[in-house]
Amino acid sequence: MPRPHGGKLVSRQVTDISDNFGKNQTCEITTDQSEDVINIANGVFSPLQGFINRNELDNIVAERRLENDVPWTIPIILDTDNKNIKEGDSLLITNKETGLKAIIDVEDKYKYDKKNLAQAIFGTVEMEHPGVALYCKMKEYLIGGKVTLIKNKTREFDQYNLTPKETRILFKEKGWREIVAFQTRNPPHIGHEYVQKTALTFVDGIFINPIIGKKKPGDFKDEVILKSYETLMKHYYLKERSVMSILRTSMKYAGPSEAIHHAIMRKNFGCTHIIIGRDHAGVGNYYSPYDAHDIFSEFPDLGIIPVFFRSFSRCTKCGSVVNDKICPHDPQYHINFSGKKIREILLKGQIPSEDMMRKEVAETILTFEKPFVE
Repeated sequence: MPRPHGGKLVSRQVTDISDNFGKNQTCEITTDQSEDVINIANGVFSPLQGFINRNELDNIVAERRLENDVPWTIPIILDTDNKNIKEGDSLLITNKETGLKAIIDVEDKYKYDKKNLAQAIFGTVEMEHPGVALYCKMKEYLIGGKVTLIKNKTREFDQYNLTPKETRILFKEKGWREIVAFQTRNPPHIGHEYVQKTALTFVDGIFINPIIGKKKPGDFKDEVILKSYETLMKHYYLKERSVMSILRTSMKYAGPSEAIHHAIMRKNFGCTHIIIGRDHAGVGNYYSPYDAHDIFSEFPDLGIIPVFFRSFSRCTKCGSVVNDKICPHDPQYHINFSGKKIREILLKGQIPSEDMMRKEVAETILTFEKPFVE
């Protein structure tokens, strides 16, 4: 099992602090930002201990690394338009949806170039890119400093939620030394099962780690994703070789930069490998299909091994799922795993072909009256 990124698993949570914050300025932050605080506190973003300051941001933009030369590609930032906040303040940050209450000790407050930041992270400044649009809507200042999580409330799906400390204990109890992570935002189809089991063949266990949170219309709901994976794992996976846990964080759609970020988070959970597919974390046509593969060559010191999968499909001639390295047959024999096509079939209340999705998984999805975000 790898050491946490940067060498130490961060813990920034306390339970014995006084609840008297009358002298502190209070700031209500967004739900996504509150998830960042929780992920910092629980070590998901190790070695970060808080929101990054100006020097760290400049280094990430220029080098894709923290100041201490540890690889880092996605800045964890907190924006504000509060002109009364100043360096040295101890600020109470809250969020109603997550029940967050935390302290940030403000070390730095600074202005920044939004377009320069967007270009560095997303490789574009086009407003059609959802990440660029989000960055351009951010407030005038960024504040950096260590955070201390005081409390957050129990929420839906917490029964699926394991911290890096917990997964590392669990993997050790299972006797797993090599663990492959799989990130997902969708219910599993046959192609997903193929890549997971292919990777699992060479390691001790698989860590299925769905991202839970804000979805766009047409996406599968969180509860549908989780229940469909439970069904797949019940019928087609060995219990002693598979674990599922959620990850509460927002997608940035930063393509290759985000692929590195996803790998770092899974390293902190204790994974030795991560599956990286075609157009990982991409959106539209902003990234080439295998940019997220190529970027890993720039980070030989990342400390987690990427398992690359190219395009794959079901070949009716081979009678199995194949990829472009192993199948000699013409495309006319290939059935592609089209998420759009699977959605269309399910929207009609029909079961997709078992060449595309396990019957049990499809039936689980169809138990939901409205499986998609509206």
